[in-house]
Amino acid sequence: MFNNIVVAIDDVDSPALIDSAIKQAKAFGSELWLIHVTFPDPDFVGYDPGPQFIRDDRAKTIKQEHRYLQELAEKIKSDEGITTHALLIQGPTVDTLLKEARDLKADLIIIGNEDHSFMYKALIGETTSKVVKRAKIPILVIPMVTGDSKD
Repeated sequence: MFNNIVVAIDDVDSPALIDSAIKQAKAFGSELWLIHVTFPDPDFVGYDPGPQFIRDDRAKTIKQEHRYLQELAEKIKSDEGITTHALLIQGPTVDTLLKEARDLKADLIIIGNEDHSFMYKALIGETTSKVVKRAKIPILVIPMVTGDSKD
């Protein structure tokens, strides 16, 4: 039923998200596509990138994110025997994630849902709700529990 599953990886450790993705992949014999969408480089989008140390710090962050994603994919492959791919892509989060899911012919998107403050939601919006509204394929939303959760 689900041949290709896209797993939207945020920049936080997300064991519940990964566990759910592994369960789905095993149940359906699916391939996993771990996708992390990161902000575009300032040079790429036409903004003044600022001092060199800012560009260097951004490059270091992107390399760390990419290494984490690659290591996670390798761990899932070796520990679980699931064909797993890792993609780090720059761009607007929702548009980029949905485009990649379409290009990969994904049958399911698994995404986490974190609780954010009212101000964050008002200024930034919520990626999960935007993906749910715009996706043309099934979405599995996994609640992400943070250390300060009251529930």
